[in-house]
Amino acid sequence: MPAQPAPLTGGKLALIAFALALGTFMMVLDTTIANVSLTTIAGNLGVSSDNSTWIITAFAVANGVAVPLTGWLMGRFGVVRTFCTAVALFTLASFLCGIAWSLQSLIVFRIIQGAVSGPMMPGSQALLISVFPSDKRSTALGVWSMTTLVGPVMGPILGGYISDNYHWSWIFLINVPFGIFTALVCWRGLKTRETPTRKLPIDTVGLGLLVVWVGALQIMLDLGKNADWFADTTICVMAVVAAIGFVAWVIWELTDANPAVDLSLFKSRNFAIGNIAFCLGYAVFFANILILPLWLQTQVGYTATWAGLIAAPSGIVAVVLSPFAARMSGKIDARILATIAFMAFALSYYMRSGYTTTASSWDFMLPLLVQGVAMSVFFLSMLTISLDGIPPQRLPSATGISNFARIVAGSFAASIITTAWDRREALHQSRLSEAVGQGMPLQMASEALQRMGATSTQAAAAITRQMVGQAYLLASTDLFRVSAWLCAVLIVIVWFTRRPKGGHGPVAAD
Repeated sequence: MPAQPAPLTGGKLALIAFALALGTFMMVLDTTIANVSLTTIAGNLGVSSDNSTWIITAFAVANGVAVPLTGWLMGRFGVVRTFCTAVALFTLASFLCGIAWSLQSLIVFRIIQGAVSGPMMPGSQALLISVFPSDKRSTALGVWSMTTLVGPVMGPILGGYISDNYHWSWIFLINVPFGIFTALVCWRGLKTRETPTRKLPIDTVGLGLLVVWVGALQIMLDLGKNADWFADTTICVMAVVAAIGFVAWVIWELTDANPAVDLSLFKSRNFAIGNIAFCLGYAVFFANILILPLWLQTQVGYTATWAGLIAAPSGIVAVVLSPFAARMSGKIDARILATIAFMAFALSYYMRSGYTTTASSWDFMLPLLVQGVAMSVFFLSMLTISLDGIPPQRLPSATGISNFARIVAGSFAASIITTAWDRREALHQSRLSEAVGQGMPLQMASEALQRMGATSTQAAAAITRQMVGQAYLLASTDLFRVSAWLCAVLIVIVWFTRRPKGGHGPVAAD
């Protein structure tokens, strides 16, 4: 096996690390930046809001298919060439999205953007680990995890601000200068460190099955809520296709001589259990960063910009604490750090379960400050555990599978949390209606409003609006409480893994 290139040092290391982190940040940002802008985009392009959800679905489906193929692409063309090409094509696709003239063209360009962005996250992760000295690899994972965590938080903030103040196209055009910078810096700095390549046959059957089941699954998850889930024939068909396609894909990949996705990595105990805990923890995290801005915008009266700014403290705390967490990870068992992360997540969600309709901005921000502590060590500790003992030549496959599993977990979380939120609201509203009924409380409230100048119809509407607001509040606090308990359970799962070897820091590339 060829000798591994010497790690980088000094200013060159700092510049390359910044460019790699920026590449990850751009890609993660684009998974959430358009979420708060769908209504604006739909209105500008003259389509309904329901149709505009395909802007999200198109990116998610294409990205979900591309991510697990990272290992094959990097083995065939090299890690540096694959990553830099992906960044360049992502930049071009972002420009095309920004100049899209119709919903159809925007969806096509989003499909391209999602497909070419597949190798960006696992590629940046693998390259960061390779350019840092072995005793600083915890720092490398800290830099990577920081950008991966801050991206979903910054997406709604930036997307909301752009939508409120500028044309929606800048959501995508903002990637262009940063993409050009990242591609040029990484190619110039890393082209001499290209990994060995080999002529790998294309697993066409495995690739075809992957496209089928991931596409069907993402369409089912993205469109299921509006279609009333399994009451709709299309959703049922998508679910069956996804299930059969997944089973067939797993059997094929495990038995094929040259699989597109190396599922044999799951024979490693830490990789298997670590990824289960990683995905479930990320799903809970993603569900909560989705539901809180949604509640603030639809029920509390916050704008898209202010709903995003409420979440900003968690990102700031994570950025400040990540370097300290990276330094600690070289000295402390990663399972202890993961326990701290899940305890902080659980505390943050439990604090949110005490929200009231009169909660102030500070009341919303305080639990998010606690969440920032969890974010600073969550990714770092879980990556250290799950990548423990993976040899360098299998690292691109491992990071590709890990990122793919996380993306799927996030899709499940988004669909489940929004459906559960609406259904819990309906349950609480029916109970509140039964409690208020036509009795004395309703009559007293109605009379008080009419004395203030409201008509009987306006009074009834105001009371109904209060009940809906209370119902959504109760639904939100229910889900926050469940999230807290799920994080407590995940602490137990983490301790089924082995203590990472090689000191206590990440040894993925050792």
